[in-house]
Amino acid sequence: MTETPENAEFRAGFVSFVGRPNAGKSTLTNALVGEKIAITSPKPQTTRRAIRGIVNRPDGQLIVVDTPGIHRPRTLLGERLNALVEATLGDVDVIGFCIPANEKLGPGDRFISERLEDFPRAKKVAIVTKTDRASKAEIFEQLTRISALREWDAVIPISAVTRDQLDVLSDELLALMPLSPALYDTDQTTDESPDDRIAELIRQAALEGVRDELPHSIAATVDDREEREDGLLELYASIYVERDSQKGIIIGKGGSRLRDVGERARREIEALLDRRVYLSLRVKVMKEWQRDPKALGRLGF
Repeated sequence: MTETPENAEFRAGFVSFVGRPNAGKSTLTNALVGEKIAITSPKPQTTRRAIRGIVNRPDGQLIVVDTPGIHRPRTLLGERLNALVEATLGDVDVIGFCIPANEKLGPGDRFISERLEDFPRAKKVAIVTKTDRASKAEIFEQLTRISALREWDAVIPISAVTRDQLDVLSDELLALMPLSPALYDTDQTTDESPDDRIAELIRQAALEGVRDELPHSIAATVDDREEREDGLLELYASIYVERDSQKGIIIGKGGSRLRDVGERARREIEALLDRRVYLSLRVKVMKEWQRDPKALGRLGF
């Protein structure tokens, strides 16, 4: 049952971060929530679902919705991800546009800024990310350029890594939310199921070090789990790719790469669940799954 602190000024609402790939959206989500909710990777289109992280404060509740990036779709999966973004942004109270402090504004940034006009319901906040990687002069110049793009409800420079100004951002976002009781249980940090979070951690491990064309073809599922008498949790999971050649890349010579993926994923899963885990991974080929409606349904898209 959701319990709202007795506070007449309590606010609650939804904020979604947008920006081009690798702008720091998922890292910022995790930093605000205080735990790893969304996987992070420098690969484009790492986020594939609307993942909700919940920030609970005495004076309010922020629900941070991490979404896939807005992009030009090339597959049915891409079209569905764009539709998901459109639906999410149409419902949130605030849209936070993330722009790295250490990178020049480009056509992609201007395209996203123009698209914000399609969502008149939401207040708009510009968030200059990665300030730990830029000088004060560079940050000031970026703030000036961003302020010239449009009228913003707030413009805030932050670093999710050093947590600089995260409290300021949280304050500003909450002030823009409507007066409302808590929308989720106040001890909840996400509405993601444990198996969905585990599958994402496996996909994150599989994304590390792969070639540019492969990340889009990787999906992961948790197929079964078994509790052992000694307290060990056995997890059986699958990594899906689209072609036999991609299967070979994931497995690696003599299975070396798959073992490495499994070890990295297992450490993350154990940290998430706070318990010992045995992880069994299989690599399967699902031909052209990004373009197959039935396959997308099986994989949860």
